[in-house]
Order: sequence, then C-alpha cells, then structure tokens
Amino acid sequence: MREAEILFEPMGIRVRTREGSTLLDAARSRGICIRSECGGRGICGKCRVFVRGAVSEPTERELEVLPREELERGARLACQARVAGSCVVYVPPESRLLRRRILSEGVRAEVVVSPAVEKLYLELEAPSISDPTPDFERLARALVEEYGVADLEAPLEVLSQLPGVLRRAGWKITVVVRRGRELISVEEGDTRSSLYGLALDIGTSKIACYLVDLSSGDLVGVESAENPQIQYGEDLISRLTYAVQKDGGLEELREAAIEAANRLILTCCSKAGVAPSAIYEVVVVGNTVMHHIFMGLDPRYLGISPYVPAAKKVESKAKNLGLAANEQARVLALPIIARFVGADAVADILATRLYEASEYCLLLDIGTNTEVVLGRRDKMLATSCASGPAFEGGHVEFGTKAVEGAIERVRIDPDTLEVEYETIGDARPIGICGSGVVDAIAELLKCGVVDRRGVMKEVECPRIRKRREQLEFVVAWREETGIGRDIVITQRDVREIQLAKGAVYAGCSVLMKRLRIDSRDVKKIYIAGAFGTRLNVESAIVIGLIPDVSRDLIEVVGNAAGVGAVMALVSTEERARAEEISRKVEYVELVADPSFKDELRDSLYFPHRYLDRFPSVKRVLGEV
Repeated sequence: MREAEILFEPMGIRVRTREGSTLLDAARSRGICIRSECGGRGICGKCRVFVRGAVSEPTERELEVLPREELERGARLACQARVAGSCVVYVPPESRLLRRRILSEGVRAEVVVSPAVEKLYLELEAPSISDPTPDFERLARALVEEYGVADLEAPLEVLSQLPGVLRRAGWKITVVVRRGRELISVEEGDTRSSLYGLALDIGTSKIACYLVDLSSGDLVGVESAENPQIQYGEDLISRLTYAVQKDGGLEELREAAIEAANRLILTCCSKAGVAPSAIYEVVVVGNTVMHHIFMGLDPRYLGISPYVPAAKKVESKAKNLGLAANEQARVLALPIIARFVGADAVADILATRLYEASEYCLLLDIGTNTEVVLGRRDKMLATSCASGPAFEGGHVEFGTKAVEGAIERVRIDPDTLEVEYETIGDARPIGICGSGVVDAIAELLKCGVVDRRGVMKEVECPRIRKRREQLEFVVAWREETGIGRDIVITQRDVREIQLAKGAVYAGCSVLMKRLRIDSRDVKKIYIAGAFGTRLNVESAIVIGLIPDVSRDLIEVVGNAAGVGAVMALVSTEERARAEEISRKVEYVELVADPSFKDELRDSLYFPHRYLDRFPSVKRVLGEV
C-alpha cells in the first residue's frame, strides 16, 4: 500500500502514513493529540479538523454531525476521514488536547512520618584470612549488631552488585531496607540525606505526580498532565473496549500511562535536583480500570457481570513496570473497593478522614466516573455513577476541558437574557467547560428558558434560536470568540447534563435510602477533584447535582485522591488504614438496587421531581 505525507497545522508536523489510515491514527502515530472522547467511533464529533488534499468521501456519520457549510470548507472528523494522498490538516483549537489547568493539591491531614523504607549507614570490617565471611552475611551481621535488623533478604540483582560497591566504598556504605527485611539497595558512602518516594494519581483524564522526601514527609515536587489514554476514549468503557478488543490494546494503554508518568517523574526530579534512582517507594491510586491497566492486569471482567476485579491489592517493582525510579523500588497500588470504585476513593476517604466522622458525611469525586461515599465511622457505603464526560466538556457541543479560553462562569440577566461570562486565563472563549455548562443551565432554569423537565423554551430573544431542529441558547457571539463561531448551549447539551447530574444524585439517594437517612442528616459534603474546585455550589444545587444543604456544610477538598496517596506513601500507619477502609466500605451496585430506576427517573428533573427535597431552589424558582 502506498504512503502519503500529511502536514498537521498549526503544529507544523509532517507525518508519513499509509493510504487508508484515518487522520486520527496518523496524528496519534506522531504524538499529535486530537480530542476523541468516543475512542474514534465517530460518536462525539470532537475530532473536527479542516482538510485540504486527498481524503476519502464524507461518511454518513460526518454528514450527520457536520453542518453543510463546514463540509464545503473542508471540515471532517479525523476518526472518519481516511488518507487518499498527500494533504494538509488544520486542527482548530477546540479539537486539540491543550494543556489544561489540572489540580494536583488538596487537603492534607496530619500524619506521623513512618515510611516503609529507611536508610542505614554502616562501616564494615574488611574481610581477612582470619575472617573470610561472605559479603552479604558480613553486611547482615552488622545490621543485626548495630540496628537490630534480622532475617534480611536480598534480591539477586542487589547481591550481584554488592561485592563491587563494598570495595569501591572502602566498606563504608548506606543500605536501603524496606519494612526491616528486604534489602533494596547498597550505596557507596553516607547517602542517608537522599531518601525519596513517589505518589501517582492515575486519573481517567489526568495524571498527577508527587515527589516526597521520605525522611521528613515534605513534598518537594508536584507535576501533572493530561492522561494520554484520553486519545483512546474519554470514558472507562471506551478504554476497556480498546484494551480488550484490540490486539495489544492493553499494553498500548499501559505504555501510554507509564510514559506520561515517567515524563512527570523526570521533570519533578530535575526541578528538585533528585536522581530518579533515589526513589525507593511508589504508591499508586486510581479507579479500578486505571489501576488494572497501569499495573498490567486484565481488566476485561470489570465490564462483564458480575464485574469481578483481577485483584484488590497489587505490588510490583519499578523495573517490571518500566517506571523511572530505583529498579528495586516497590510500586504499591492502594487497594480498591470494588468494580469501578477504586483506590482513588480509598485515598479520598483517607485524606478527608471520613472514616473517623461521628456524623454522616457525603463524599463526591465528580468526573467521567463519579465516586459517591456516604457514611460515618461505624458504616460507610460507596457506589460508582456512570456520569459520563459531560462535566468535563464531553458530549456537549461546545464543551471543552478546563483549558485557557474555556468559559467557566456564566451569569444571565433574567430580564434581558444578556450574558456575562468568565474564561480561564481571561482569553477569548473557545468553548465551555463543565462548571460553565452547569452555571449556564442553572441560570437558564432560573430565567425560565429551561423548565424543570429540561425542555428549552422558544422565547422572544436573539440568543434563542432553532438550528438542526433543536433549540439552542447563544452564550458567546462569534465575534467575541476565539474560534469564529457562536458558542451555544443546545437542547441536547441540557439533556446530557440531566443524565449526568441525575446519575450522581440518584447514587446519593440510593445510599441515603440504604442508611435510612435523608439530606437533613448529612452534616458534611466533601467535593473532590478538579471539577469541584471550579464548581459554583449554588448552581450545582439549583440543577440538583448535590443535595440541598446549608452551604457552610460543603467543603471543596481538591485532589484528595493524590493527597491520600501521599499520606499512604509517607506513613505505614496510613497505609494500614487504607487497607482497613478498603475492607470496611460496603459497595453498592446501583443497577442491582431495586430503587435505582425510580430514583434516576425522579432525579432527571431540575432540580428533582419532588421540589420539597430542594427547599432553597423551590424558593428561587418560585420567584421566576
């Protein structure tokens, strides 16, 4: 098959690929990140590009998704258009995976620093004719005498290097020991001041890396980036499908995450002046799918009833995973709870100390896959809601991640329907991120443009119009934007948010029903994750995303999962608590709960079918 050259602009990157390849595959082959939230199935329409040159004829899906005037100007879906010869492809800003504002910090409880690894300095007696004790036994004997470390075990890789290290060091060495038994490393001289660990939060949409001084527990470096797996699908099911159905798909996804993590590790180390070989312990958190893929476990049965994980707790060595750390560093994935409620939820609970609460607390980590935890110290329930990517801009026509130029705040004048908005970085708008969409719909509801059933009304206003047989509301006119197009909220967008928020609130309702409580019994709501930090709590309550409670009971806790991972890294006590949390939390499978369908149906209303559950919203809507 012949090859063709594609020039991707504005990157200026030339790619040679076989004719018949999709533009999306060609872009991926050179690391060009184009949005593809459906995993390249032609469903989301987010991979829109403009092409000049030889490509295949538009598919039925493209004719359905793309306006005729755009098709005439060369608009195509990168996952559908196939290379037929040399061409130039322009990737507009809204289709690029741009650097987003990623939250990597959050609350942190006080912990006792007690890492699983320690460094011990030794000055050994050199062997002699009268004392020809083998090198390892000589070292082990000294550890017993000076530090009381007995029954030491050493891997062959460390033993093979031991004779040379001892003699080069003049028998003055530092040993790294894990849990008082396992010899990880033998180093020349006194290196006790260099003892580091790493916490990794492998999220569906982002990866956060924390470099920690294990001697003090101090955080010395934080880096974060988009999870490159997003190119293979925005949601967990898309990635599960890719991992299972494509030959080598699991390893492809795993390598993408490992490579991204390694870039973050090396950046952290470079900025802090730390050698990656000085990282001796790694703690990983993530939802169950990310946990399985990162550690190389087969995730296929997570998508098939009865949804059984391969393992709850997994350990490996850095060298086996290809992670940029000391080869013998232990990589520990904190234990999961069940199915899609993973180690990130355990870390959330650990960071917020929910397991110590004397009164009922609700924890929401809202994203593509939303974890809901409800309980107190005597009982905790957890579930997972398939809220979809709408809160992160997915399945919304002009939705985008929280990147520069994303509209993140919206206010609408109830009398004139004129709009005020704020964008990230005060840039010209290129789209609207999750918090902006929630704001916009809450404002439209309060203005009477959207009713409680989620139906957009055709009222006299230039901002409200019908296009493609559906109503839409113009948030930003094209002359204001950075993309030369009106940015709108459509009737379909409202439906996407209804489904997403309905799933989350229904999850909350099912757990409350299981515990025989209602929102009045909830004395604290923790909102975790990047979406929560930008979320307007009032708007979230107006649309019925979170229960209507006193606003002073709501606490935004940032990236609690990453913080919990750091806590487990620096403290074996916290690690033991994480395991206890994993055992103690009771998982609720929503689809198996007899009340879920009814709760979901009722939760699809704005804010809910029964307004008495939302007294503050009832008052607001009564004024419309």
